[in-house]
Amino acid sequence: MTVCLRLMCALVLSLHGVVQASEVWTGWVSWVMDGDTVLLVREGQHEPIKLRIDGIDAPETCQPGGAESRDELIRLVLRKSVQVVDLGQDVYGRQIGRLNLNGVDLGAEMVRSGMAWAYRFRTGKGPYAVLQRQAQKQKMGVFAVPEAAMSPPVFRKFHGTCHGS
Repeated sequence: MTVCLRLMCALVLSLHGVVQASEVWTGWVSWVMDGDTVLLVREGQHEPIKLRIDGIDAPETCQPGGAESRDELIRLVLRKSVQVVDLGQDVYGRQIGRLNLNGVDLGAEMVRSGMAWAYRFRTGKGPYAVLQRQAQKQKMGVFAVPEAAMSPPVFRKFHGTCHGS
């Protein structure tokens, strides 16, 4: 393989993990659906936008720890103004973004407190993998009883979603 081809391959692989924001905007959280999904009203708008928080996967609401995860996100963001780093849509057509409140990355906070798993669809462990390992080691949140902690994808595989789909 030529040096030039190797450099091109390295560049493509390095860019694969880069998150590019399509837009940054402000809105307020009108509802928390679960530990990784909120409804936001964009500043100057009236209709809410459903947004899934990038980089995390929270327990299903009917899954052990699901209600606690939702309640933690409610405590953190409900009826508060947040900054949204809008990342567009995922392969399922869901709006994806990162939420920040007063400079705090809320996805990181959910993983740090053990209320969500680090997650990056089809590209590895996600940006918060180190925080998840710390929460597991400290037995926080859903990791308080390690043998009972079932990642949301595994739960959905065996039990489906809480919404029957």
